[in-house]
Amino acid sequence: DTIRYLSLHDNKYIRYFPGHTKRVVALSMSPVDDTFISGSLDKTIRLWDLRSPNCQGLMHLQGKPVCSFDPEGLIFAAGVNSEMVKLYDLRSFDKGPFATFKMQYDRTCEWTGLKFSNDGKLILISTNGGFIRLIDAFKGAILHTFGGYNNSKAVTLEASFTPDSQFIMIGSEDGKIHVWNGESGMKVAVLDGKHTGPITCLQFNPKFMTFASACSNMAFWLPTIDD
Repeated sequence: DTIRYLSLHDNKYIRYFPGHTKRVVALSMSPVDDTFISGSLDKTIRLWDLRSPNCQGLMHLQGKPVCSFDPEGLIFAAGVNSEMVKLYDLRSFDKGPFATFKMQYDRTCEWTGLKFSNDGKLILISTNGGFIRLIDAFKGAILHTFGGYNNSKAVTLEASFTPDSQFIMIGSEDGKIHVWNGESGMKVAVLDGKHTGPITCLQFNPKFMTFASACSNMAFWLPTIDD
């Protein structure tokens, strides 16, 4: 239930951040400063500063949260109870959300993550079911629901945007990576990384055309350049 801040340089913990009373299920670092947010099964979201072990802000929710900063570090989104996305302004988040988007609740699965696209226009909602959702970050309208990949055991699979915000990708239970065009909603590729288990981590390089995917082993991906 405690968050730790690790120095990779000398492999020591610099700071502990106690406060949550149940398992931490979401963690998002501000892209612009030393602020980060965490969400826990204790139904709270906490706001922190890396320089202080004390929580800088606390929000009580009605259910399990997932949360993420937007790319400019000005607002953050909280997904609550697998049915609502609430947007908060970082400077006045104690006043409550400035926007709330209610989705249809799906009893078959729960939300496992939220991510903003780099242009800030889209939010990707990951689930532990057989689909992920792409919504408009300003209006909350569902733009696409992506499915057709394997996830029968309710694994938390990580979905990611490409840095140009145009494509969405997710690993699957059978070790394949599925890629969709965010605008058209069409599946454009299924990549086989020879993964032996479910791909629980998938992260795109923020600058270059490479990404990494991991089950119990890890694969690095490079583009194929035709001669």
